[in-house]
Amino acid sequence: MYPEVIGDFIEKYYIDPIRYGQPYNVVDTTTYALVLILAIYIIYRWLSRSRTILIDGDFVLVTLPYVVMGGLLRVVEDTGIVPVGWNYLLITPLIYFVMFLYTAGALFVSATLQEHGIIRDYHRPFAGAGIAGAAVTGLVLVSFGIRNGIIALDVLFFILLLAVATTAAVWIVMRRLLSWEYVSDPLYITLLFGQLLDASATSYGIDLHPLHYVEVHVVGSHLIEWTGTAFSMFALKLLVLFPGIYILQRFRSEGPQALWHLILLAMITVGLAPGIRDMVRMVLYV
Repeated sequence: MYPEVIGDFIEKYYIDPIRYGQPYNVVDTTTYALVLILAIYIIYRWLSRSRTILIDGDFVLVTLPYVVMGGLLRVVEDTGIVPVGWNYLLITPLIYFVMFLYTAGALFVSATLQEHGIIRDYHRPFAGAGIAGAAVTGLVLVSFGIRNGIIALDVLFFILLLAVATTAAVWIVMRRLLSWEYVSDPLYITLLFGQLLDASATSYGIDLHPLHYVEVHVVGSHLIEWTGTAFSMFALKLLVLFPGIYILQRFRSEGPQALWHLILLAMITVGLAPGIRDMVRMVLYV
């Protein structure tokens, strides 16, 4: 009896949302959040043992192409061009394992080449592998858009403009009104942009885009239903960003620097990757 109950539970809350493209639920959302926390710690312990890889600001920046690639790969699945069965590899949470293997593989090869004196610095080939992956994925999507006759550059321009404008506004408040000098750090600016790009894409897609997309995350969907507008996502983001950045900075001065950079990278990823995915979906009308 118990195995059958457990099986039904797993199928209902984990497998069916992937198989049928259902919105996230409280169970899988909580699970994925816990897995993310565990993954950050495991990666921190793994990379901390390396004599070559230093987890710092440069490491975060050269990893960003992989974040972009992950967001674009989700759109490839959205287009329907990936055969059924294989497409599950590009759906959350499986896509995180796919991107981790690709990223970790590129990092391992690049670091090994440096350790053997073949290259001077692993950063360039590591970043290059991410840029190449993102570029190839982007070309696939451009090709799809050309074949279908839909690449809405006006949508791209609007969402990017809204993201840049709101990022600038929030940065001014933090830097000028609150005197948070540390938000001028490129990493914090990237965090702001990634999260606000996500809010911009969600707001435009639900309230303004002709296809009228829907919010699949639990908290966001309830907030939109309660307020009647997807632009309330900006309030949700700000509710997280202001205390989040403040706490991050406190931890930065007191905690392990490597762990701080990994946490920041994770926060950038959970905003930037879905923001890119949603924006490009709307540009291609998929």
